[in-house]
Amino acid sequence: MRLSPLFLLLLRCRTTHPDAWPRSPAPLNMNHYANKKSAAESMLDVALLMANASQLKAVLEQGPSFHFYTPTITLISISLCLQITVGVLLIFIVRWNLNDEQKHQRLNFMENLATGLVFIIVVVNVFITAFGVHRTNYSN
Repeated sequence: MRLSPLFLLLLRCRTTHPDAWPRSPAPLNMNHYANKKSAAESMLDVALLMANASQLKAVLEQGPSFHFYTPTITLISISLCLQITVGVLLIFIVRWNLNDEQKHQRLNFMENLATGLVFIIVVVNVFITAFGVHRTNYSN
């Protein structure tokens, strides 16, 4: 995998001494790259988890009078459970060494499972959005 020219330019601009940087970039550590990618995916999962918790709170505040109360609570609960499952999968994926070839098949399965679950989470959240969760405004 090649690093983008802009990234390389930014790295080289951090110093004014021309001999401070090697002529070619260091080889990419795939284990480090995969860990950073999984950590970034985990942060996005946490952001969606917080959004779903907020939506659940809004639906519960509106109560059973909300037109789609039961389907919305069911979908949000499914989304939350799937997100927790993906989070646990990502923790295992990050902890295992990608350079160990004996674990490649298991890691590949777990990555594919996490990707499939993320797709399902996205579809479920499209339906949650379609049902229109709205916060009620309380005046004090």
